[in-house]
Amino acid sequence: MTVVEIPELALVALVGVSGSGKSTFARRHFAPTQVLSSDAFRAMVADDENDQSASAVAFDVLHYVAGKRLRGGRLTVVDATNLQPHARAGLVKVARDHDVLPVAIVLDVPEAIAWERTEARGDRTFDRRVITRMQRDLRQSLGRLAREGFRKVYVLRGVDEIDAAEIRYEKLFNDRRELTGPFDIIGDVHGCRAELEALLVRLGWTLDTGTDGRPVGATHPEGRTAVFVGDLVDRGPDSPGVLRLVMGMVAAGTAICVPGNHEQKLLRRLRGRDVQLTHGLAETMAQLDAEDPAFVAGVAAFIDGLVSHYVLDGGRLVVAHAGLKEEYQGRASGRVRSFALYGETTGETDEYGLPVRYPWARDYRGSAMVVYGHTPTPVPEWVNNTICIDTGCVFGGSLTALRYPDRELVSVPAVQEYYPPVRPLVPTGPQRTDDTLELTDVTGRRHVEFGYGKVTVPAENSAAALEVMSRFAVDPRWLVWLPPTMAPCSTSTVPGYLEHPAEAFADYRAAGVDRVVCEEKHMGSRAVVLVRRVPDAGPFGPGGGVVYTRTGRPFFGDPLDGQLLDRVRRAVDTAGLWAELDTDWLLLDCELLPWSAKAAGLIRSQYASVGAAGRHVLPAVDRVLAAAGGRGLDVAALRDRTGRRAADVERYSAAYRRYVGHTDGLTGVTLAPFAVLAGAGRSYADRDHGWHLALADRLCAADPDLFTRTRRLVVDLADGSAVDTATDWWLALTADGGEGMVVKPYAGPGAVNAKGRLLQPGIKCRGREYLRIIYGPEYTEPAQLAALRKRSLGRKRGLALTEHGLGLAALDRLAEGAPLWRRHELVFAILACESEPVDPRL
Repeated sequence: MTVVEIPELALVALVGVSGSGKSTFARRHFAPTQVLSSDAFRAMVADDENDQSASAVAFDVLHYVAGKRLRGGRLTVVDATNLQPHARAGLVKVARDHDVLPVAIVLDVPEAIAWERTEARGDRTFDRRVITRMQRDLRQSLGRLAREGFRKVYVLRGVDEIDAAEIRYEKLFNDRRELTGPFDIIGDVHGCRAELEALLVRLGWTLDTGTDGRPVGATHPEGRTAVFVGDLVDRGPDSPGVLRLVMGMVAAGTAICVPGNHEQKLLRRLRGRDVQLTHGLAETMAQLDAEDPAFVAGVAAFIDGLVSHYVLDGGRLVVAHAGLKEEYQGRASGRVRSFALYGETTGETDEYGLPVRYPWARDYRGSAMVVYGHTPTPVPEWVNNTICIDTGCVFGGSLTALRYPDRELVSVPAVQEYYPPVRPLVPTGPQRTDDTLELTDVTGRRHVEFGYGKVTVPAENSAAALEVMSRFAVDPRWLVWLPPTMAPCSTSTVPGYLEHPAEAFADYRAAGVDRVVCEEKHMGSRAVVLVRRVPDAGPFGPGGGVVYTRTGRPFFGDPLDGQLLDRVRRAVDTAGLWAELDTDWLLLDCELLPWSAKAAGLIRSQYASVGAAGRHVLPAVDRVLAAAGGRGLDVAALRDRTGRRAADVERYSAAYRRYVGHTDGLTGVTLAPFAVLAGAGRSYADRDHGWHLALADRLCAADPDLFTRTRRLVVDLADGSAVDTATDWWLALTADGGEGMVVKPYAGPGAVNAKGRLLQPGIKCRGREYLRIIYGPEYTEPAQLAALRKRSLGRKRGLALTEHGLGLAALDRLAEGAPLWRRHELVFAILACESEPVDPRL
């Protein structure tokens, strides 16, 4: 039995004369979808699989399909004679274009058997001389296949060997998806052995020393695996010591390592190649000259065995020295190896004579986290799910490790500057300031990592958000947070109700929440208030604060916003919150009432017009029906339906009128605060809702004419009587014209479940009559209600969680004093998410 070992991702070319059994072999060993037959493609383009005049077009289509399969990471088998060099060259090119290995399986049967099989097929009309010529071509091909680029060539001779062959799949060397960590990924060491030892100890590793006292390995009590991103050698004081330690760890299975460009250059030198002794190689060679020749030979063997990159943790993590684009991950080719070692350059040089590297990470949109080194950076920064952890230890910076999956960065400072960098590690000259924004920060399709998750923002959503930000929004220095959309509770099955507290409570029970707070849902307009204690002092630029909508627009504009801020500032002062929270500014999440104060135009055009039309038309319809009934026509059912519609319109009009109030400037305007989100150097997302509402109550007491208290109930979800009380409260609240309530985890805005994942920040449960405004006057009709109960909530809930996580991350970055662009990219992403096509009624 011959074992044919094929990479799990490869282009397999079956080679053999007509009648050699290629199609039978393909059916036996491969799935039908994996096999591309030249006969089938000739039939596809010419309606005749034997039409040789269509071969050129057929193979053109075959190569196209093969490329699409390989791009998608799917094994592809080509069933054709593949006896001509030009035919095979096309397949090798397709494989190389998609960075997979081409494999040839040759089926070599005696000419007599091939002719016998061909004669038995009624659709073959050529004579035996064709088989003879094919056999000659086959013999000439056998010695060429490897030279033509096929990485593996298997020749199966005779019918018995072909029938007994067994296909086995092998993983590529770079495929270590079974390794799930946890990992300590360590940046470029460059011969800095002391710093490497210090970093390992800080990470919790125990160093193993040899008989001479030198470290030869390390183990971690928690079973962590170290991953080295390459460039172990050159420039530093002890490259042999670093190699000895890393080689020992790799040999013991406590570490894996990818090569860096400096290892590759060292290997060429050790093999006797003519390599210039530059960029620290001279120092490494001098250090190795003092070592045992057996150790040096082991170094060469170690470097030679390193794999260009690794795909780890089920494909969620990729480690390569210079990084790796998504289309190269898990692939094998010279092009992939070159990118992993050296990255990609623009062909230009900078003012220091160094190559300008193409910023591939800015364009990266892959789902796998890519961790790399190669290009020193003073501080590691996440860019589109990638991070460079080379922090220039040998240049006097630090040696950095990334704990995975924790995403924690751990560094130790360099003992000294061992090698002066050509380009300063910390850039000099004019640099981007913390309060500078660039268009490239937010344009195009972007992958945003924000600590609580990640999101891909489509280019069209970015464009929509940019339109709002650039034309309508407040100064981005003040736009520090945007409220997330809010998901409704699961659809109710209670007769006559689309939303009901029973489902809201059940939703949180299912998420593992045992205590919630039910807050009155104010029917107004969301207002975010950022107020300074002293105008024109502190961060955010000039001004005493800002009041903006949930889409970042100024709420009223001047002078009303300024007057509102003055009232809020005085109330905060009266309540004693400046001193108590030790801050000179506060960020408040509020609702501004009444709804008509901001939405009068919307109410007039979208809601009042519907009510007015119904009140005008339906009585006239009823009069016509009454007259028709008087003439003996049976219109009783239609008239009854019209009467119900008129009653529904009256309820609809009453519903929106409840939220219309007379205002004159700030007269008649009230503000309902329900969360104190942040202050100087602090996010309050970790505080429970009891804390937030208590502070809100103090503001209400300080200025009861401006502030409106948020009524609430705290509910233990395991207490049936408490749940019943909350349900009755909701029924009474909505019967009195209230919009409904918002149910929130009592633990606070940053609450997580048992697995550490964010919970919905709030689930809204709206009243039966209020929903008429949303779904229309007649939504309670049985047929309409039945249709509405089929509404899908998954996308809305996912969007709410994503926007909530982005908002929490924005508060965290605000608290830590992150640069403006780092904060703004998150707020911008929230606004971009609002362009997602989700039913606005949810």
